[in-house]
Parts: sequence; C-alpha cells; structure tokens
Amino acid sequence: MSSDFHFSLRVYYEDTDLAGIVYYANYLKFMERARTEWLRTAGFEQSELKTQQQMVFAVRQLTIDYLKPAVFDDWLTVSVQLAKCGKASLVLTQTIMRNNELLCTATVKLACVHSITLRPCPFPIPLLEELQKHG
Repeated sequence: MSSDFHFSLRVYYEDTDLAGIVYYANYLKFMERARTEWLRTAGFEQSELKTQQQMVFAVRQLTIDYLKPAVFDDWLTVSVQLAKCGKASLVLTQTIMRNNELLCTATVKLACVHSITLRPCPFPIPLLEELQKHG
C-alpha cells in the first residue's frame, strides 16, 4: 500500500454544472474513487471486507478546500496519503491536481464500522498491519 497513491480520471460533461465547472459534490466522488483504488492496489477489496470481515468504512469527518475549478475534459490526478492510523479509524489527506496545478485539498477521517450494526469496530488484522506500515 503506497503512502502516496495517485489515481487519474477524466472530467466528463455529466460531472459539470450549468456554469461548465465540476459540481462541488463530484470532487468527493473523485476522492472516494481514489480511496477505493488505493485499497484495491494493496489487495483489499471493499466488497470482500464487507462480506468476509463484516466491516465497511464510514466517512466520519471531512474538511475540503476548493482552490480552483476543474472543467469538462480536464485530466485530473487525485492523491491519497495516509496521515494517521488508529485501530478503528484513519485520517487521509487528499488532493486533486490538474497537471501541476492544485485544485482541491481535503482531510478525510474514516471510521471502521461493523457492516450490520454500524457500530465502530477494529480493522481486520491484515488491513491494520498494512495501514500501520505507512501511518
């Protein structure tokens, strides 16, 4: 699991608003996709974590700073960096870039919760060990 992961994507027309810029909530979708791919490259599929370990991630807190707009057809790079890892939560910093231009930054706190009870629970040991290597 890389401590600095990058995921690239293209902005489609459907991602934009009437003004032709990326709708603010879609930046959150882009970050979610990057987090999913970050876990996937480390060998952890969220669907398997849910079915086999009965755990899912829940966004507990998110702070986002929109600096410059992205527009239709932009090629964006979304980063994921592990800032802090606990036994049942983690803090990530994420950025969205267009070439070398910073468009957006965010700090995301994720909680590990039981998929049925939705109560906090510890990370499965293999996932926790992988996270702790980089946290």
